[in-house]
Amino acid sequence: MSYTNITYAGMPGGWEIALIALVILLIFGAKRLPGLARGLGQGIREFKGAVDGVKDELNDVQESIETPEEDKKS
Repeated sequence: MSYTNITYAGMPGGWEIALIALVILLIFGAKRLPGLARGLGQGIREFKGAVDGVKDELNDVQESIETPEEDKKS
């Protein structure tokens, strides 16, 4: 049994993606698409920034647990 066929069974191909893009273009119009893309990009940047902030906080906490306060003073 080939697992590669099962893995890609739900993935849209080239024609499906083109059809979806055409429907989006017809629904929103060409004038509104740049604004939608800009808003989507800004949202992704904010999300990545928040994820990086949480990672930094977790690393700081982990470092403070690994090195006790007495070792920092020395």
